[in-house]
Amino acid sequence: MADETITTREVLEDDEAPGPTISLPDSGDTGEGGKLSMIVQLVKKCLGVKDIAAMRLSLPASLLEPLPNLEYWHYLDRPDLFAAINDSNDPFDRILAVVRFIFTKDLKFVHGKVCKPYNSVLGEHFRGHWDVPPVSYSSDPTQPPILRVHTTVPPPPAALAQGSETTSVKSNRSGKSSKSTRSGLSLTSTSKGKASPTISTAPTSLGDAGLSKLSLYPLNGNGNGGGRNDDKDKDRDRDNIRVVYVTEQVSHHPPVSAYYASCPSRGVEMAGIDQISAKVSGTAVRVAPGSFNKGIYIDLTSGPGMGEKYHITHPVANVNGILRGSFYITVGDSTIVTCVGAQGVAYRAVIEYKEESWLGRAHFLLEGVIHTYDEESTEHEEWTKVKHVPTARVVAVFDGCWRNHIRWRRTAASPPVPSTSTSTTSSSSTPSFSTPSLSETEYATLIDLSTLFVVPKKVRPLERQLPNESRKLWDAVTTKLLAKEYGEATKAKLAIEQKQRDEAGERKKKGVQFIPQYFEEDISSGVPVLTAAGRKAVEEELRECSETWPSSS
Repeated sequence: MADETITTREVLEDDEAPGPTISLPDSGDTGEGGKLSMIVQLVKKCLGVKDIAAMRLSLPASLLEPLPNLEYWHYLDRPDLFAAINDSNDPFDRILAVVRFIFTKDLKFVHGKVCKPYNSVLGEHFRGHWDVPPVSYSSDPTQPPILRVHTTVPPPPAALAQGSETTSVKSNRSGKSSKSTRSGLSLTSTSKGKASPTISTAPTSLGDAGLSKLSLYPLNGNGNGGGRNDDKDKDRDRDNIRVVYVTEQVSHHPPVSAYYASCPSRGVEMAGIDQISAKVSGTAVRVAPGSFNKGIYIDLTSGPGMGEKYHITHPVANVNGILRGSFYITVGDSTIVTCVGAQGVAYRAVIEYKEESWLGRAHFLLEGVIHTYDEESTEHEEWTKVKHVPTARVVAVFDGCWRNHIRWRRTAASPPVPSTSTSTTSSSSTPSFSTPSLSETEYATLIDLSTLFVVPKKVRPLERQLPNESRKLWDAVTTKLLAKEYGEATKAKLAIEQKQRDEAGERKKKGVQFIPQYFEEDISSGVPVLTAAGRKAVEEELRECSETWPSSS
């Protein structure tokens, strides 16, 4: 049998897209009508194209959102919930936390608009981090975690007064981040410099009521958001946990990027390959995972769930409203979550997105189950819909709207629920087992997406970035777009694209292959591996002192 190992050197060095370039001239009309006209022209040119994402497409800058694709396309819109995956001693709670994370990883599409960022160039990379307060938990184990930032629901005063060290009742763990994750960090060192003019990743539309209640920072100990108690806020900031992110464009045609994220203090890592396949279908664009994209992989490297690995598949999405110029996303098919390496019961989840009707408005509905399965068997691989899962295997069900409220309940097949009793003199909690808190007819909130918003990230100032870092690379285009100098922005964009073609030509002439800097070449498993340079970038990001940096979504 032939060697099927896929590497960026052997397969992804195709610097020429198949077929001729499809270009769209700038109409000169930068109003909504002009943009809509150009979009309709683009859709007509893409009819019959097997994969829009793999072809060479040149768009005028006026149709682009002023931000790089590598910065825009990630799954950490709620890094606090990513870090919380490994909080619980109970494996059921951990897979429930993974499901909760899945519903929040793309909040940009819930509250933001659909947009087209810049096309990434080969070798471009992006890195950044989030410093977030850890989630806390109520005494009711059926309720979702209490989030302390970027939510319209303020945390209860008790959680604020206790701070992060006493509120991680799921696992007897302190909310305090491990010193090892920020070793060498100088709290007195500041880096003031030019901030990138990149705008928000997901332009958010909030009603007046929602905006007035949005908690952008941890509230003070009295539960009031208007003022800051500097001493308490500094203590709380020290308790923040850091999540870091590194991604690199490892192929240009087809466009493929590799990514890695980590929260070392919580023992949670995430990696994967991003590639999409897109095709015009009727009046919508159908977006599915590309052949190199095998899903999201989460590893628990320490803590209660050490050794567990979660594989999350991607569903299929449709971008609708193209001909009206009012874009919205619908999701179909299923997402499958499979946990391997667990000590004891093996869990799996099926999230089934309901097909939308051709008539009427979209409802964005879903239903799902969490069930047990046998790791030694393969029968579960056929369970891709809720109805496929044997009832005796189902331990929990959930349903709702992926843009709003999702509820859940246990079933008769559920294991005992670890209840938590907390001593008034100790910050730890003592798990014990009791009858399930939810009966077969009682539902509790799994997540309420209407109250949550994208958490801004921290990115190094432009003068500290490398030439091929996303914000630095596209700075001229971003600056011109924000100034509404669309002609100059298009010129700057074309210059970057021409440089990419020139470099590809030089490599071809010299017989030199492109080699990614931050990730190993072999991506056949769908799980990219950091190189020494990639590990160094992660460590540097963990040590960054970013208190004075501006945040961006």
